[in-house]
Amino acid sequence: MTGEARTTAKGPNWLGAAVATSVPRGVGEAFNPPPAQRRLDLPASEPRALTDSTLLTMCGIFGMISRQAPISTDALQAAVRSLQHRGPDAQTHWINPSRSVGLGHTRLSIMDLATGDQPMVNEDGSCHLVVNGEFYEFERLREALEANGHRFRTRSDSEIALHLYEEQGQQCLRQLRGEFAFILWDEAKNRLFAARDRFGIKPLFYAVHHGMLLIGSEAKALAAAGYPLRWDHEAMAQTLFAGVAPERYLFEGVRQVPPGHCLIATPTDLRIEPYWELDYPRVTDPAPVRTDAEWIEQLRNEADEAVRVRLRSDVPIGCLLSGGLDSSAALGLARQHVSGPIKTFTIAFDHVAFDESAVAGRSSAAYGAEFHPIRVTNADFAAHFSDAVWFGEGVHYNAHGAARYLLNRAVKAAGIKVVLAGEGADELCAGYRFCERALGLGTETPPATHWPEPVLRLLATAAPDPALLAEGLPGLTAQARALGYPELMIGHLAGKLALARQLIHPDFAQRFSREDPFLAFFRRYDVARSLDGREPIKQVLNLWMRTGFANYVLGAERLDMASAVEQRLPFIDHRLFEFARNLPGNLMMREGREKWALREAMRPFVTPEVYAGRKHPFLAPPSVLQDGSPMFTLVQDTLRSQSAASLPFFDHRALVSFLDQLQTFKGPERAPFDPMLLLLTSVAILHARYRL
Repeated sequence: MTGEARTTAKGPNWLGAAVATSVPRGVGEAFNPPPAQRRLDLPASEPRALTDSTLLTMCGIFGMISRQAPISTDALQAAVRSLQHRGPDAQTHWINPSRSVGLGHTRLSIMDLATGDQPMVNEDGSCHLVVNGEFYEFERLREALEANGHRFRTRSDSEIALHLYEEQGQQCLRQLRGEFAFILWDEAKNRLFAARDRFGIKPLFYAVHHGMLLIGSEAKALAAAGYPLRWDHEAMAQTLFAGVAPERYLFEGVRQVPPGHCLIATPTDLRIEPYWELDYPRVTDPAPVRTDAEWIEQLRNEADEAVRVRLRSDVPIGCLLSGGLDSSAALGLARQHVSGPIKTFTIAFDHVAFDESAVAGRSSAAYGAEFHPIRVTNADFAAHFSDAVWFGEGVHYNAHGAARYLLNRAVKAAGIKVVLAGEGADELCAGYRFCERALGLGTETPPATHWPEPVLRLLATAAPDPALLAEGLPGLTAQARALGYPELMIGHLAGKLALARQLIHPDFAQRFSREDPFLAFFRRYDVARSLDGREPIKQVLNLWMRTGFANYVLGAERLDMASAVEQRLPFIDHRLFEFARNLPGNLMMREGREKWALREAMRPFVTPEVYAGRKHPFLAPPSVLQDGSPMFTLVQDTLRSQSAASLPFFDHRALVSFLDQLQTFKGPERAPFDPMLLLLTSVAILHARYRL
C-alpha cells in the first residue's frame, strides 16, 4: 500500500513552536526511502543456531536534550538510578562535549554478557544510541551493513539500529522487527531521533521542562530528573470514561510516543510521526485465495517462525503458562526448537474457578517442562497491590496486576531473565467475548453482566434510567454499537458511568460534564476512516488495538520490568499480524469455538485438553468482596484515608457514603463494583506514593 501521513493535531512544543502528530494511512507506508539512500542487499534468511553469541538486552533508557542550561550530571544519574530495577546489571551514561545532550542506560544482560554496554557509538562518534528491547533477525541486516562498509564494535542486535540509521535515516524503522524503544542522538545533524515499536510493547514517555526535553522508559525517571509530576485532569476524565488517547498519560505534560511512531527533536521543531499502522482490509479489497487448510498451515508457519526468532539468548528462557491455548501454544512451539527442559511459571489462585494451575501442570509434564506453580492468596494481593501500582504507574481494574508482579518476582528468584508469554493471540484471532456479536453470535447480554437488584437500586439514585444517560453520550452509544455490544449492554455501560459520576467531585464534574470522551476519541483518530468498509470483527479489533490493548494490556510491561524480567510476545509480531489481518472472519470462530483458525493451527503443539478447552481470561478472583479479607480492608482503609480525601477528582463524602452502602451488600452483590473500587484505590495509591 502507498500513501502519505496526515498531520492531524498540533500543540505547543518545547521550543514554543508546534508539535506535529501525524496519523498513518496504512501498513508501513508513512516513510518511503528517497532515491538518494543506499539500498541494502539482504542475504537470504536462514535459521541460525540458537547458541550464537549476540547481545539482546532488556533495559531502561533515558535522554535529556537542552537548549538552555547545561545538562546536569546529577539529574541524569538520578534518572538512570530510578530505572535500576529494569536493568540491574549495569548503569551507564554519556554527556556530549557541549553538555546539551545526555543519554543513560540500565542494562539487563541477556546475550553477549561480556560486551555491549550503552550508549553505543558509530564509527566516527557522531551518533550515540540507547536501546530497550530486541531486534530480531538482525544477523541478515548486519551482514548487509558490513558489506556496505559499516564496522561493528559489538555483536549486538542493538547496534543494528545505529548503522541502519546512518544508512537510511528515519526509514530504518521499516526494517526493524521486534519489541523496542530507542533514543539516538545525531551530533552532525543536531537531531534527537527516538522511536517505539509498532504495537507499543516497550514504553517511551517524554515531557518538556524549562527548555529541556526529557524522554525515558518510565515516568518516574522524568520525575527523578526534575520534572514535577502532577495529575492531568483531562487524562483522568478520559480514563474514568474509557476513552483515553494512546499518547496521553495520567500526569500533566507527560506524553507517550504512540505505538508505531517516532519522535524527532531539532533546534527548531519537535514532532511525532508515524511509520506503521495495522490497517485492516476493506471487504472490497482483493482477498487472498486460500483454502481453510492453507490458511491454517500458513498461520502455523508464521507463528512458529515468530516463536523461533524469539528464542535467541545466552541465558535460559522460561515460559509463562496458563491453562489456555495461547501460552500453551508458545510453549509447544518453543519445545520444537530448544533442547533440555523449559521452566514454566503459573499463577495458582486460591479460588477454584480462577485457578488454571492443574491444566498448566499437565501441559508442562507433556512437554517435559520444569513446572513452577506460584501460589497467590488474597493476603498476597493486599501486601503487594500498592507496589504493583507504583511500578506500573497506572490504574488497576483487577488484582491481576499484583498477581503478575508477584509472578515475575518468582521468575526472577528462579534465576530466569527471559520468558515467552501468550499475549496478543486474542487480538490476532478475535478471542475475546466482546468479539462474538461482530462474528454473528450472541445477541443477548452475557449473564455475568446482569446486575443484582441492590446494585440497580443504588444506580437508580444516580441515573433513574441508564438508557437516557446513554443517549446523552452519543459517543458511548456509537462505540458500543461499533464494538458489537448488544443494545442492553449500552445501558449497563451507562450505569457504570452513572456510578462514576455519582462519586466525582462537583468541580471536576462541571469541568468535564459537557464533553463526550467517546466522540472526542472518534474525532481525534478519524475512527470512521479505520472502520468504514471493514468486516464487523475487523472494526472491533481495530478499536480494541487502539484503546484497551495499547493503554492497559501492554502497560503491564512495567510490572515485568519491576523484577527485571523480559517477556517476549511471539503473537505480537508485525509480520504475523500482517498475515492474520487478512484472515476471513468465519475462520476466527467456528463450531462455537473462539480463535478457531489459531486453535487448528496450534493443535499439534498443545495437549488435547488445552485444544478442547474454553478461554479463561487472566483475572484474579474477586478481591474486594469478602468481608474481613485483606484486600477488602486495604480498599476500605485506602479510600477512607486523608490521602484519598485530598484527591481532586472525587467527592470524598459521596465515596465514603458509597463504601458504607457497599458494606450492606452481600459478597456477590458487590461484584459489579470490583473494577471501580480497584480503580479508585489505585488512583489513591498513585496520589500518595507519587506525592501528586
